[in-house]
Amino acid sequence: MQCSRLPQVDFNQLTLGAQVLEADSYGAKVYLLTDGNILKLFRRKRLISSALLRPYSRRFIDNALQLKKLGIPTLEVLKYFTLDAPGMTAVLYQPLPGETLRQLSRQPGFSWQKHLPELVALIQQLHRSGIYFRSLHLGNIVVTPQQQWGLIDVADMRFLRAPLSARLVRRNVQHFARYIGREQLGDEFPLAELERALSR
Repeated sequence: MQCSRLPQVDFNQLTLGAQVLEADSYGAKVYLLTDGNILKLFRRKRLISSALLRPYSRRFIDNALQLKKLGIPTLEVLKYFTLDAPGMTAVLYQPLPGETLRQLSRQPGFSWQKHLPELVALIQQLHRSGIYFRSLHLGNIVVTPQQQWGLIDVADMRFLRAPLSARLVRRNVQHFARYIGREQLGDEFPLAELERALSR
């Protein structure tokens, strides 16, 4: 996908009336635009880094395309921009329709026992496909209206040529477990069952 320049005046027009979905100490990072698409900003935080050669925005785009090739539902990239500010790029994309597992888990009547087999199946599919997704957590897994399970926020991902080794599977599960701990979901999420299923 070709990268085009997005001047500040056009950026201001594009984000007019948008909702800020995510921000950090530098400012807004993710905008929900009035047309329903999302604009995600990427900042190169260090002057010298691997992002000089392959920006995180480029990784985000490439990973989304690779997931689609593997039949895993994900977002649809529309445009790729460089911004006026040094080291800034942006990706315009159509979000994957549906609700995240985190959102679903907050709904009345939700049962982890009912959904755990599908979660295990998704993670096993990733591991068999050689996908190491460090940011695998309940907020990045989406269940679509067609009941397909897909992924969002896909920049932090590696594609290996072979299924993940047992060591990488354990590391991936450890990242997931830390998220469960941070979100204080240990009392409700069946982490031990997930770990057992993924260690087979």
